[in-house]
Amino acid sequence: MKYLKIIFAITIVFTLLASFKPDNTNPDAYPAYSGNDLGVNWSPEKTVFKIWAPTASAVKLRLYASGDGGKPLQTINLVKGHEGTWAISVKEDLKNQYYTFQTNVNGSWLNERPDIYAKAVGINGKRGMVVDMISTNPKKWLLDKKPVQNSFTDIIIYELHVRDLSVSPNSGIEHKGKFLGLTETKTRAPDGTVTGLDHIKSLGVTHIHLLPSFDFNSVDERKPGSTQYNWGYDPLNYNVPEGSYSTDAYDGNVRIREFKKMVQTLHANGLRVILDVVYNHTCDTSANFNEFVPGYFYRHKADGSYANGTGCGNETASEKAMMRKYMVESVVYWAKEYHIDGFRFDLMGVHDIETMNAISAALHGLDPTIFIYGEGWTAGDSPLPEELRADKKNVAKLDKIAVFSDDIRDGLRGGWNDVKSKGFVSGAPGTAESVKFGIVGSVQHPQVDYTRVNYDKAPWADEPYQTITYVSCHDDNTLWDRLKIANPTVSEAELIKMDKLANAIVLTSQGVAFLQAGEEMLRTKNGVANSFNSPDAINQLDWSRKTRYKEVFNYYRSLIALRKHHPAFRMPSAKMIREHLNFFDTGDPGIIGYQINGNANGDSWGNILMVFNGNAAAGKVKIPRGKWRLVSDGREIDEKSIKAVTGGQVIIPGTSTYILYQL
Repeated sequence: MKYLKIIFAITIVFTLLASFKPDNTNPDAYPAYSGNDLGVNWSPEKTVFKIWAPTASAVKLRLYASGDGGKPLQTINLVKGHEGTWAISVKEDLKNQYYTFQTNVNGSWLNERPDIYAKAVGINGKRGMVVDMISTNPKKWLLDKKPVQNSFTDIIIYELHVRDLSVSPNSGIEHKGKFLGLTETKTRAPDGTVTGLDHIKSLGVTHIHLLPSFDFNSVDERKPGSTQYNWGYDPLNYNVPEGSYSTDAYDGNVRIREFKKMVQTLHANGLRVILDVVYNHTCDTSANFNEFVPGYFYRHKADGSYANGTGCGNETASEKAMMRKYMVESVVYWAKEYHIDGFRFDLMGVHDIETMNAISAALHGLDPTIFIYGEGWTAGDSPLPEELRADKKNVAKLDKIAVFSDDIRDGLRGGWNDVKSKGFVSGAPGTAESVKFGIVGSVQHPQVDYTRVNYDKAPWADEPYQTITYVSCHDDNTLWDRLKIANPTVSEAELIKMDKLANAIVLTSQGVAFLQAGEEMLRTKNGVANSFNSPDAINQLDWSRKTRYKEVFNYYRSLIALRKHHPAFRMPSAKMIREHLNFFDTGDPGIIGYQINGNANGDSWGNILMVFNGNAAAGKVKIPRGKWRLVSDGREIDEKSIKAVTGGQVIIPGTSTYILYQL
């Protein structure tokens, strides 16, 4: 009788388990999967397909010969597993076959889609592809080496859209608008000007930040010769390179191989690669997430509608277990499979702190030199409580993660919400303190009056590497356009002085320096700010401007070389900044002056004197007595010396940078 009761009890338990259905009204009750094998895993003997779909009552796998069109070669039912998974092992070689999944949820069959973990896809990303990743490696891929990086503050970032670099008719680049365009060397404009990769290399930056280069939704890959354009902030398949940047979007192998070739070539030319990632929202709510677990991966308002902290119609829920897992595994995949050296997170304030720290731990466990940064804000209100957001005011809670400094950006050029407003470089009063805050890398410094900083009334960075110092990026106007709009009556010569002053401050400030591609040749988008889908004529780099503004390019290149040659401009700690960097009273609120002393950070220059005149008129400034060497007079930079200067009263030309040193 005792044994019969035990058997009866076991039977009841198994019956209950078999009949268990997750509470579809409470996503927190969904079982989270603890394994690391979701997706499609190929071998010559078998391919294992595994997805997470806890609310599904059935799942079908369909295999196809191509990435679009045609009838299924096979239709296979997946088997329900533990922790909300469904899986099947197909014991044949399926290499290069295409596939979709289809889930049945609440009695309805949803759309056929590749799994969210897809590593390869066909045309326009509508079907996944079974891929042998080793076969996509270019020659000597396993010998690929990252360029040396000693400190995060050594980083100088160059933000670039893949298509913009090469698509101009005057680029001299064969693979226009493609990943391979970044692998070409010795390219020239018609007048002989160096373009493309050689241009970037000669400029001297350390990292290329690629605008979204994963598979995005807005460009039709079936029209490779068309002039379609998009920045790519509309994710479709997160773990696959964008097909329109490849030479053949129909073959899922090609985009992978060409992306790897691009990374390999950039590494060989001394450049690390940062990927711009957009996990905060999907292209729309019909994206792949909702075809597997409807509603789960998103945040919702109290009335059940989609939250919109991104301004894109939806926002993902990074705090949910499986979204957090997905984000961590996705970035690790890019770092391992594609040798990516850094990640820029779009609207990082939409993500929660715990998830971002989990990402940091996973990536830095893999490679401590990987650099992580993001936009420290949202684009609108989010249900995620402010104290949990990975935004600028919570940087101290983030582990080895940096954010953009809009404080110095708008202090230099003018406020983001008024395109006609002026900043320090245009002589605007009341902007110097915001610039000083940026000069010290947003850390605590006793000589910064935080009550007069534009946005933040307290330091938000514990260490300088947590600050991205910049004055423009892909969104909003280019620096050149912004200066023209805000100063409509000023001559081109005066605008050039403002431009040079702005990035002289950026490239000599503490923190991590950041440039938008083309700033070094006064890039213009003809006044178009949000050029995310504007034509190439607006977005492309016009290489004739490098010839026209050769002196500006040389100035930028010299500034970058100065920063790289002198570690005093890239101190690694807030303590060191406070010990060695001291502001002095210039007697004019439109002129900023400071000294870096004591061979800071091992610099060969014992004392460095920096003076920035934001006024259009020249100004008189008292500098410490002694013999100084002038290396920048606002027109040029000569690290050996432009001339000798005796301390005392010095005249600083209007809208210019003076840099002096003593050994």
